[in-house]
Amino acid sequence: MKFGIADLSIIPVRAEAKEQSEMVTQILFGETFEIHSIRKNWCHIKITNDGYIGWINKALCKIITEKSYNKHLSNKPIITNELITIVHKSDRKVPIFLVTGSSIPFLNAKNKFTISNTEYTLIGEINNDYQDKREALVLNAKKFLNSPYLWGGKTHFGIDCSGFTQNIFNIIGNKIPRDARLQVELGKNIDFINDAKPGDLAFFDNEEGEIIHVGLVLENGKIIHASGKVRIDTLDHQGIYNSEIKSYTHKLRVIKQII
Repeated sequence: MKFGIADLSIIPVRAEAKEQSEMVTQILFGETFEIHSIRKNWCHIKITNDGYIGWINKALCKIITEKSYNKHLSNKPIITNELITIVHKSDRKVPIFLVTGSSIPFLNAKNKFTISNTEYTLIGEINNDYQDKREALVLNAKKFLNSPYLWGGKTHFGIDCSGFTQNIFNIIGNKIPRDARLQVELGKNIDFINDAKPGDLAFFDNEEGEIIHVGLVLENGKIIHASGKVRIDTLDHQGIYNSEIKSYTHKLRVIKQII
């Protein structure tokens, strides 16, 4: 088996080995993956963090050794929390613009780190030493406000509902699955909506009982979620109420306490 790492800001992961195929998720800078097979110009991969499987263009695939991969597994990277974080390769000053939720491994006191024998320099600092994780979830979630909805997206340039919740939990150091149907299996149920706290996750189902949506509970009966765009709406025992269209848009199934 071969292994890889994202040395680009964003890598689209597709359902099939062709550019016309739907994007199912994205790999962000510094994230690692297993390479299960290579078909012409495509790599069939499994993302380390969440086990998501898909195809990425071979041109975007930075292959690393198994030793390097295992070294990354044993390291706890710093996760970026600004809308844009700038790094550049130390031998060149061309910037790489990292999106929120990117991983910076092995950062030293001189703001330098190495990926596959290439040295990078971080411009500025990253402060993600969170004392209150619930407060950090809310703070980082609101940075995504007005980000457009994009199926398979995980960034403020385009994001879907579960990519949104996965990203903001990753920022605070809590890895959760990629899809809402798997995220709902985490934590413990909140029996009454009045007991929900900011930072809990609310899940919503369709007429068949399938979990189809997720959002982050805020204070004062509000929720932040990706629906059309990342927005704040009202949450009650029925579901999400959109005051702009004066209608409920999602039916509440359960609220879970994850942290």
